[in-house]
Amino acid sequence: MEHNAYGASLAGGSFDLESFVKKPQTILRFLSWLFSIVVFATITAEGYSNPSTTGDAKCMFNDNDSACSYAVGTGVISFLACCVFLILDAYFPKLSNANERKYIVMADLGFSGVWTILWFICFCYLANQWANTIAVVVAPDAARAAIAFSFFSTVTWGLLLFFAFGRYRQGVDDFSQDYRDPAGDHTTPYPPAQFGSGPTGYQQSPFSQGQTQPGEYQPPPY
Repeated sequence: MEHNAYGASLAGGSFDLESFVKKPQTILRFLSWLFSIVVFATITAEGYSNPSTTGDAKCMFNDNDSACSYAVGTGVISFLACCVFLILDAYFPKLSNANERKYIVMADLGFSGVWTILWFICFCYLANQWANTIAVVVAPDAARAAIAFSFFSTVTWGLLLFFAFGRYRQGVDDFSQDYRDPAGDHTTPYPPAQFGSGPTGYQQSPFSQGQTQPGEYQPPPY
C-alpha cells in the first residue's frame, strides 16, 4: 500500500513541469515574486528625489526614509524567499522522508504568515505616508504602484498561507489515517497460541486409554 504525506506519495516521484506550473501555489509564488520586484525596483529607481535646497536624496513618501527602506527590504526578502520556495516545491515530490516534508511545509506556513503581516504593514505604512506627503513628487505613479503592489503582495502571501495550512492539515490527516494501534488492530496477524483452549489444540491424555469408560462393565478382581 502506498502512503501519502503532505499531499504527495512517500514513494517519491519524477518532476512534471506541466503539472508543477499549473499548481495554484506555483502561480501564487510567481505573482508574489513579480509583485516584490515591482515594489523594491520602483522605489529604488524612482522613490528618492533630490530637492533643490539640499543635496541629500529624500524618500518620496513624506521624506521618510524609513518607509522606503522598509518597503525595499520587505520586497527583496520576499523576492529571495519566492525563489527558494519555488525550488523546494519542485523538489518536494522527490522527497521520500516524511520529516523532511514536514519541515518544508512548516517553514512555508510560518514564513507565509509572517510575510502576509509584513506586507500588510508595508501597505498601510506607505499609504499613510503618501497621504501626508506635502512636497511635490516627481514620479507620483511610482508611489501609487508601490502602494498597490504592496496590497497585492498581501493578498498573494495570504493565499499562500492558506494553501500551506491546507497542506499541513493534509499531512496530519494522512498520518492519523495510516497509523494503527496494535492493541486495537484486529487484522494484525498473531502467532497461534501454544496451548489451544478449543478442540483444535486439545490433545488426549496418555492415561485416558486405561480409564474406565462410563457405562462399561468391569469384572471384579479375585
